[in-house]
Amino acid sequence: MMDFPQLTTERLVLRAVTERDAPALYEIFSDPAVMRFWSRPPMESIEEAIALVREIESGWNARTLLQWGITSKGEGAVIGTCTLYRWDRTHRRAELGYVLRRERWGAGIATEAVRAVLDHAFGTMNLHRIGADTDPRNAASARLLERLGFSREGLQRETYFHLGEWADSELWGLVEPVPDTKSPSAF
Repeated sequence: MMDFPQLTTERLVLRAVTERDAPALYEIFSDPAVMRFWSRPPMESIEEAIALVREIESGWNARTLLQWGITSKGEGAVIGTCTLYRWDRTHRRAELGYVLRRERWGAGIATEAVRAVLDHAFGTMNLHRIGADTDPRNAASARLLERLGFSREGLQRETYFHLGEWADSELWGLVEPVPDTKSPSAF
């Protein structure tokens, strides 16, 4: 993979994030409701969003991070991100993260975006395992992961000190789907 991979779904385009996206990223990552279950506090300045763009670009250049900007087809503005981080080629695994503007919650956009990233991860990237961690109080995120086939694998207590309180991490995993060997096309 030389160029950052663009992914397209029925309603979405997942593309590289650029500095032009900093204002949209700031709107997302400065919203206290969006950041409620994250491991870092809401952004307080556009400079933090610009620094995030540089971090994303640096991670891609090092091939340890892929963070797509989620856009609706026909619109250019980033409405969320979907990320594969801690990309480990030796063990064919990565960690998953995702975030979406609050006004876009509940429309299936995150599920559609994450499904596209998983297809890319298990296909083009040849990954074997994708992990994720969520705050156990984030029921919507748990439903999304369950819908996509992730299994709960454990709980790490008091993993993050976030917004003045300790937060646990619920650990999730998805192993690459096994081909259907009973299908005639498998022979």
